[in-house]
Amino acid sequence: MTSSLPNITGLSEISSRYDAVLSDVWGVIHNGIHAFPEAVEALVNFRKGGGRVVLITNAPRPSAPIIEMLDELGVPRDAYDDIVSSGDATRSMIAKYKGKNIHHVGPEAKDDALYEGFDLTRTDTAEADVVIVTDLDDDDDTPEMYRERAQGWLARKLPMIVANPDRVVEHGEKIIYCGGALGDLYSAMGGMVYMAGKPYAPIYDEALRLAEKANGTSLDKSRVIAIGDSVRTDATGAAQFGVDLLFITGSIHAAELDAFGNPDPQAIADLLEPSRARTAGYLPRLTW
Repeated sequence: MTSSLPNITGLSEISSRYDAVLSDVWGVIHNGIHAFPEAVEALVNFRKGGGRVVLITNAPRPSAPIIEMLDELGVPRDAYDDIVSSGDATRSMIAKYKGKNIHHVGPEAKDDALYEGFDLTRTDTAEADVVIVTDLDDDDDTPEMYRERAQGWLARKLPMIVANPDRVVEHGEKIIYCGGALGDLYSAMGGMVYMAGKPYAPIYDEALRLAEKANGTSLDKSRVIAIGDSVRTDATGAAQFGVDLLFITGSIHAAELDAFGNPDPQAIADLLEPSRARTAGYLPRLTW
């Protein structure tokens, strides 16, 4: 069987078919250390042509500090109209625990904005009402290192809210585990896990609302395209939401797909097939 996936040269090749882009951030626009200039140029040019761009990210923080981070990484604000984060979507889940005790997993201070206004107390497992995972505690950690802690959470039947559903992310030249990988482990052990970011509907509903707000009129999903590098979150999310996908092969799947060498279109199609994504094309990196 021969793959029918379009091997396009850049977003400009298909841009006339779309009025709005819902673009992933980490792995598409930057790698955690610096922005990808060609990706930024592509989004700027799409907007110059009248298109709308909403960034849709599984970062476990509200969007305001993410915008500040993008500024620091060199992503200009004229590359996008708005942004929605998993942190934004997750806050509605956390709200039911207002005034209660939480057991936090992830960098201690980095994600404080996620909890603002909820009067939460961080405690150990024995006193917690819920486990909230923003990321693993350290970039070098693996989910298996948390199994013993997870057994304690399970013994108390603590629910887990995962603010970042990503399993892995590109960080410079490394691939590191994210909160979603710990959520997978806890779920496999029998724990109750809740996630609100990609690929789940709430974050896409909000992204489309923001795109329509920027556009000043409603948008037909047939003229909206999602851009992302993850099969589990971006491809599956696009498929479930009913929009096309532009798949970025040169991030977390770069090695297995030989994205910058001699990629096999059939291997890419096989990787995407379980997601049932309607793929408009693929690129190693987003370019115009």
